[in-house]
Amino acid sequence: MGLVTVPALTAALDGADESRRRVLAELVPWERLPEPTDDPAATIALAIRLVAMADTRPEVAEALRLWLTLAPPSAGPDSSSAPGLDGNANSIAGDARIDGAAIQAGEIHGGVHFHEQERRPVKAPVPRQLIPAPAHFTGRTSDIEALDALRSAQPDVAPLTIVVTGAAGVGKTALASRWLHGLTAEYPDGQLYADLRGHSQDGPLRPGAVLGQFLRAFGVDQLPAALAEQAALWRTVTADLRIAIHLDNALTAAQIRPLLPAATALTVVTSRNRLPGLSVDGAAFHQLDVLGPAAAVELLSRRLGGPRVARERAAAHQLARLCGGLPLALCVAGARMAARPGQPLTAMTRAMSRDGGRLATLDVGGERAVEKALDDSYAALSDETASGYRQLGLPPVGEFCVAVAAAACDLSVDEAERLLDELIEINLVEELGPDRYRLHDLVRLHASQLAAARDSTDARDSVVRRVADWYLATATEAEALLSPSHRLLRRDYAGTPTGVPPFDDNKAALAWLDTERLHLMAVLRTSAERGWCATAWQLADAAQPLFLRLRPTDLWIEAHRVGVAAAERAGHPEGVSRMLTTGGGGLNNAGRYDEAIDWFTRALDDSRRDGDRRVEAQALHGLGQSHRLAGRLEHAAPLFAGALAIREEIGNGRGVALSRLCLGDIALASGEPDKAVALLTLARDELLAIPDPYDAARALAFLGRAHAAPEIRDFGTAERLLTLALSEFAAAGSVHWQGRVLEMLGETAEDRGDAELARDWYEQSLALYSPVSPADSRRLRERLRAPDAG
Repeated sequence: MGLVTVPALTAALDGADESRRRVLAELVPWERLPEPTDDPAATIALAIRLVAMADTRPEVAEALRLWLTLAPPSAGPDSSSAPGLDGNANSIAGDARIDGAAIQAGEIHGGVHFHEQERRPVKAPVPRQLIPAPAHFTGRTSDIEALDALRSAQPDVAPLTIVVTGAAGVGKTALASRWLHGLTAEYPDGQLYADLRGHSQDGPLRPGAVLGQFLRAFGVDQLPAALAEQAALWRTVTADLRIAIHLDNALTAAQIRPLLPAATALTVVTSRNRLPGLSVDGAAFHQLDVLGPAAAVELLSRRLGGPRVARERAAAHQLARLCGGLPLALCVAGARMAARPGQPLTAMTRAMSRDGGRLATLDVGGERAVEKALDDSYAALSDETASGYRQLGLPPVGEFCVAVAAAACDLSVDEAERLLDELIEINLVEELGPDRYRLHDLVRLHASQLAAARDSTDARDSVVRRVADWYLATATEAEALLSPSHRLLRRDYAGTPTGVPPFDDNKAALAWLDTERLHLMAVLRTSAERGWCATAWQLADAAQPLFLRLRPTDLWIEAHRVGVAAAERAGHPEGVSRMLTTGGGGLNNAGRYDEAIDWFTRALDDSRRDGDRRVEAQALHGLGQSHRLAGRLEHAAPLFAGALAIREEIGNGRGVALSRLCLGDIALASGEPDKAVALLTLARDELLAIPDPYDAARALAFLGRAHAAPEIRDFGTAERLLTLALSEFAAAGSVHWQGRVLEMLGETAEDRGDAELARDWYEQSLALYSPVSPADSRRLRERLRAPDAG
């Protein structure tokens, strides 16, 4: 079989009947083809172009099939001697798929589908989130072998879920971590970890929160509002990946099910519960038991040193027995004895055996051994350290930094660092990474129970309130840096927040908001539940840069629903209006325009009742945005004009510029580009003067599109302005607007007749839209499938 060259395709066209000739001639502008040549490079270039067209245009795929059918077995005078071609004909039958830019001729039966290789954005770093395997891991050889057997029994092309269950403190997390670390090479696309906090006093972590964590690890910055859509997006993102996942401290099968990927993935679930519901999902199960006597003593030997255990072997065996073979209890007891190298092991066994031998009969899951070991470790603490330990069990955050510990314990940062060092040394606090700590669920429960027994209600409330104030003050600091033109509303603190970190730049401030988004929400919910209403709505207000820049729509809407109710209970009208107007923006972002209109209408009615002209303008502007996004330009224009008039009257310069920007967008969409250019140019100048670089970049993007309008057709200026806007949005960290500007560049290329370049811009835009905006992704995919899309 020979290479199908340009002359051969031309000959095939000439040999087709009249109807086919007409179809084929319409599909490809033959006058633009190179002169007939046998040059393989020209043929390959043509093939690449045609295959790309065939990906979204069925008629082109049909035309190519006809060409292949009509072309002679050896096309071109010298094709049979081309390198790598032996002159044998190939036959393609069935519903074949051809990937890449290769065209072969011969006998073809059935449908042939042409697929262009997907252009992917630059890959984010491969996530490596597994927590470290414990250094003193031992005694689990048979369990490792059992897990290997479960994995080998599953076909390699299907996802596998293994549920490791066992008592609290039995070492489920340690086993899963050690095993998964040994399989890193088998899952090159990433390893993920999430603590689901199934037995946390604050309740289990919601699946949506975990999906957000996982999707962000793969570059997804915005989630759909509904859990089902989030799970679908997760399955889409991981469809072609080989990944390993550790879901730790699970509570129910329902908590796990949305997190299961649709990939060639290995998911390990560790739980105190057996989770039989996952059997319907094809999960395999492994029950983990306590360590045997020999393995328990070996664990102590690794912790304390072989010579010390050998000298007191009987006491070591007794200590292992008193710990019930539970690795957590053994580690806590071992840490205590390691800190006392001169103390005999018999002192520890006597301490654990007092009170009538309570540990001889363990409670369900052996938690009494852990509780007793923790009690004894706590008893050895100084009064100051013991107080800090109790306080660290109270904040509603699963992980924390030194500054949060300092706030909780009412210490300086240096004092908090010393406290954490002491608690890490005896395994009461885990160090997860640089400035990242946590208390194991059982340890945290133990600490909080001690606080409930020994500290007053007011003292415990003060701990949580100091942490809430710290988060509010830190988020407000980030807001002031990221949105300096955003009018700062009141902040109500119970005391004076200390240890609030300064941010070096906008990037650091936005990174902090991103990292702490779940903790901000946990503190917001806790504040609302405890009746700290001002703190609740003000946290939602302070997090505005997170919502506007990174667009976590589900959190955006939830925070403002809670915020509206909290501001109402607090009797803060300005808080209610801010929650309604910024929350309406979140509903608009989720595509829930009619619900957003209800929120903005309520804000408008309240503002007119209270005579608040600033809020009245904001509500009118929000209503205009809702109608604009819904495609109702005739409703949007007068609303923006009304907002502009009020803002000019009260001297709200930034508001004037934003309303002018939106009116410029309306003029552009209504076919009045000259009017749009005037409005947008003025709006950009005003926003740069404030300064508000984010919204100034929005004005610049619309200005670029205005220059490409039919009445102006200044494509050079349009592309220059759009390219500049793209760089400004990249600096601001707005992924969604980067995607929007790339789409505008595609529209501009299409306007000047360069369909191939337009398709390239659209595909780059889709790559950015996909992780952050399902609605925009669907719309752009439809555009790419259109017959005239390149």
